[in-house]
Amino acid sequence: MNPIHRLLLSLTLLLVGALSPLHAEVADAPGQNLEVSLISYGPGDTYWERFGHDAIEVRDTVSGESVDFNYGVFDFEEKGFLLNFARGRMHYLMDAAPSAIEQQEYVQDGRSVTRQRLNLTAEQAAALRDFLLWNLRPENAGYNYDYYQDNCTTRVRDVLDRTLGGLIKGQLSGQPGGMSYRQQTARLMSGQPWLMLVLDLGLGPYADQPLSAWQESFLPMVLQADLRKIQLPQPDGSHQPLVASEQLVSPNRLAEPPEAAPDLRPPLAVAGVVMAVLLVLARRRRSLGFALLGTLYLAAAGVVGTLLLVLWTLTAHRSAWANANLLLFNPLDFLLLPTLWRAHRELLRTRLSDALLALQLAAALGAVLLHLAPGVVQQNQPWLLFALPCWLALAWGLRQRTHGSTTG
Repeated sequence: MNPIHRLLLSLTLLLVGALSPLHAEVADAPGQNLEVSLISYGPGDTYWERFGHDAIEVRDTVSGESVDFNYGVFDFEEKGFLLNFARGRMHYLMDAAPSAIEQQEYVQDGRSVTRQRLNLTAEQAAALRDFLLWNLRPENAGYNYDYYQDNCTTRVRDVLDRTLGGLIKGQLSGQPGGMSYRQQTARLMSGQPWLMLVLDLGLGPYADQPLSAWQESFLPMVLQADLRKIQLPQPDGSHQPLVASEQLVSPNRLAEPPEAAPDLRPPLAVAGVVMAVLLVLARRRRSLGFALLGTLYLAAAGVVGTLLLVLWTLTAHRSAWANANLLLFNPLDFLLLPTLWRAHRELLRTRLSDALLALQLAAALGAVLLHLAPGVVQQNQPWLLFALPCWLALAWGLRQRTHGSTTG
């Protein structure tokens, strides 16, 4: 959180109960004077900005006072922030600031800013304003953040849905979403390839479940598009669109994310084959290269497997639970390192090393069979295509020998 945001948040939380000048007109205005809009911000350059952001703007049309309410405040300096982040227990806060100040910051960053004015009745506008002010109180402002199910956009969506008596959820829940959590994550993080690959490797089957339009509206740009489809029933039986008007306040000046998620299968398959070929060539020459390449792969596989196991068993990151990539990369891979160097020195293998290698090959085969099994949703084909050639090449290299056979 930057110093300006921190100062604004502190002032807001301290003065909202006394109806400070910042909120005086908005807080006192009758419902017929209130204009409510959804403000959507396009993705930014920093990794935590890649998913976009949004806010609810409440404007008093008489005085011109306008306040933006959002749910996306976090503080790197919060005690235990990094530990809580690692454990999947992230603490976020609601914030409020004058609309002009809040939106200008995004304009300066080159991010798109779009305002959708909503068709709310006077009673609905007043009820929404009152709820937001209640939610802004220090005892109500915090919440436990979840990337996909409880974030700054789902909070905004849920507030609007609550105001409309569940109408948004009722209309979106029956419509299929366009992408899965995994696909949306890869699409939006594709500008930072290494981070995209790390996230894709760490996501389990939770990220591949089919989504409804309601679930997929965890993203600001998706929610913005979905609100255009919402129709409000009128007393005479007709329908009125929820979005009364839409205005592009500021155009995007940054690189746009792609419309679809990149296909990771070809590059990872090529990387796996290249690694396998290098291992085979190095082993044929009986060179140090086989031991070094193998060490690099086994150490990386062991680290990845350890992290995947920790994410599943010791954290609240449920999107990483039950990850089938644990069959391809796991902590047992560290135990194969001595075997690798014994092979380099042309020493006899041990029965333990043979058993470990057979176990890893069986696990890799299990990953393939699991992926082919009906009803399995995790889409980890890219990592299967990468890991299988590597494991086959390593297994071949470790089985080569010039002296004797195995030892006990």
